[in-house]
Amino acid sequence: MALLVYMLCSLTSLASSVLLLRGYREQRVRLLLWAGLCFAGFALGNILLLVDNLVGAAYDMSLVRSLPVLGGLAVLMYGLVLEA
Repeated sequence: MALLVYMLCSLTSLASSVLLLRGYREQRVRLLLWAGLCFAGFALGNILLLVDNLVGAAYDMSLVRSLPVLGGLAVLMYGLVLEA
């Protein structure tokens, strides 16, 4: 059941990223770019969380799966500061 939830979270983050980046391509509002890249990092983190649960306890991927989320948040914070 947990794998299904992680998969749905990954798909939702990926869909949000695609929609935000498509909106940026059409309207050229830079905040859409930063938010789209942030959600891309969230999607990658969720996919790595899914892989981590599939692999099991053989490998500790906690740092590897946290880095894309941290990168996405850093990109969003940079964009918010830059746009202000």
